[in-house]
Amino acid sequence: MARKKKPDVEATKEYGLDERLAVLAAAAPIAGVVGPGRWLVAEYHPTALFSLKISLATSSVGKTLVVPTPYSIKMAFVDAAFRSGLSAQCAEFLRSLVGVDVRIAPPASACVTHTFVKVRQESRDADPLRPYIASIAYREVVHHQGVWRWAFDLAAGDETLAQRLVHIAPHVTYIGKRGSFVQFVGLSRCAALGPDFTQPVQNQGAWTPPPRAHIVPLDDFGPEADLETLSSFTAKKPSRNKHRRFVETIVPLGLVNTGPGFSEYRTL
Repeated sequence: MARKKKPDVEATKEYGLDERLAVLAAAAPIAGVVGPGRWLVAEYHPTALFSLKISLATSSVGKTLVVPTPYSIKMAFVDAAFRSGLSAQCAEFLRSLVGVDVRIAPPASACVTHTFVKVRQESRDADPLRPYIASIAYREVVHHQGVWRWAFDLAAGDETLAQRLVHIAPHVTYIGKRGSFVQFVGLSRCAALGPDFTQPVQNQGAWTPPPRAHIVPLDDFGPEADLETLSSFTAKKPSRNKHRRFVETIVPLGLVNTGPGFSEYRTL
């Protein structure tokens, strides 16, 4: 009797991806969003100043990124999932976002304001009557002129993930530091992303560099990311490259003007 040949796991995965890409290449709607295209693009209008400290920033020197990171966007969707009736599925939803590539197209211009503000911070002296002292801190905030576009690669997930992204997108109200409010505009799909979207430096595919850009590490979910570890209400600490990873990324915004209290970035 001939021995049965074991299925080729890699070939099975490739076949599944090819099948998914064929579905996404059709004009038929995916989760109600007409195609064709593998990228689900959510548009948001910033309604407040944006701020998201870089990973190396300290509490007293809050230097900001000019774009949100894939990590912050995914966490914003997980947060919105709790408020949109998907509390029981949030842990599963977060895990489904681990392998999803997220790209960001910023507005055409951004102006970073450099400010020093008065703050209250814990005293180093163990004085229960004066636990906080007056101090100053450096802070940066960004004014964006235009519309945010966040693209999610639907090829990395199934129909359930697409439906959840479409359902949750209108419930996302802020990104980055709490108070950096955004207003949902709409959803669309596209087959390919242009140079106006962020791109990993170690990209293997064909890609045209933007006219103006800068390179910065942006964080994303690691392969072992889970809700129990990444939650703000747990004692567990995430590990680098396991729960959170950093990717050197080309951001299509270039520095065009600076002054004593501001820095201006533009796409063209």
